[in-house]
Amino acid sequence: MSWSMKIGSISGTAIRLHITFILFLAWIFGTSYVSGGANAAWSGLLFMVLLFLCVLAHEFGHILTARVFGVLTPDVILLPIGGVARLERIPEEPREEFLIAIAGPLVNVVIAVGLVLVTSATPDGGSLATIESAKVSMADRLASVNLFLAIFNMIPAFPMDGGRILRAILSARLGFVRATEIAAKVGQWVAFVLGFIGLFGSPMLVFIAIFVYLAASSEAHMVALRSLSQGVPVGVATMTDFAALTAESRINEAIELLLRTSQSEFPIVDHGQRPEGILSRADLIRVLRESGPEARVKQATLSPLPTCDRRCTLEDALKLLQERGAPAVGVLDGAGRLVGLVSSETLGEMLMIAGAMPPGYRLGSGHRPAAA
Repeated sequence: MSWSMKIGSISGTAIRLHITFILFLAWIFGTSYVSGGANAAWSGLLFMVLLFLCVLAHEFGHILTARVFGVLTPDVILLPIGGVARLERIPEEPREEFLIAIAGPLVNVVIAVGLVLVTSATPDGGSLATIESAKVSMADRLASVNLFLAIFNMIPAFPMDGGRILRAILSARLGFVRATEIAAKVGQWVAFVLGFIGLFGSPMLVFIAIFVYLAASSEAHMVALRSLSQGVPVGVATMTDFAALTAESRINEAIELLLRTSQSEFPIVDHGQRPEGILSRADLIRVLRESGPEARVKQATLSPLPTCDRRCTLEDALKLLQERGAPAVGVLDGAGRLVGLVSSETLGEMLMIAGAMPPGYRLGSGHRPAAA
């Protein structure tokens, strides 16, 4: 994942720190030092580290519950606004999604109760001033912040847990796709409210509102794609007119293709047209800067290119895109030769086309709506 670094792993899940999180810790240390000296700076930094350990425990509540249902989690990333665990797939069974979503807030409640029992902490989850005040004991602040995290995450807006709990409840009656549409719409309205409140003195709340709105829109978009792709042949959204390179191609050839075509990633194939990887625009520019235009493609860092047979469904290709985090999926013929690409851009275009089609028309089925 770009702009983040791996700091370790727990039970096969990589733990990553986003660069903005590191900058955030530096900012906390600096502002605390200016306002209260070295002791305040170290105390503030310690509190933030302990806070994000609680956030990490929250995310592992989701992760370990998901594993009970066979859903793996490749990594979890820590951001200034919290943690994000990347599930390999979204559980569509309402009971599973409900239990996975609610496990995180329950972990925070357990931590708060544990602090009360062990340290006699007196939490005040409804007061942000209590959480931010250095005059309050560390145990009280941690108990308060865990209660706040539990309450805040229950707001019914993606990507927070409350949005997924709302979808789980709605999908039991309305189905997964319709439930996602409603939950995403609720999340967008919540984002508007948070943003409006944030205009009166809380820039962080405005930032969270933007993040929530975009996440809700992204979730609705992805579920709509999954619904549209079910049972549809992969050929419907396969780009067959594409440019490919070999490991021995020169970088200047790739640059010419980048400028001459609409592609931003180029599959690398052997002499038998079997895929060996994919060259992204970022890696292309990097090797151009480091080694010059006469360098070979093999000197660049190639990303793996997930592939599927041309007889697979579009849903299979979409799952590969999601699970591997790849820019494209290669479509192979019976001999293993690359004959096409499916990318997030082509899927997005397909979704727009499907939205403009008349009622009753289904892509890839050859079905036409009956004449009036």
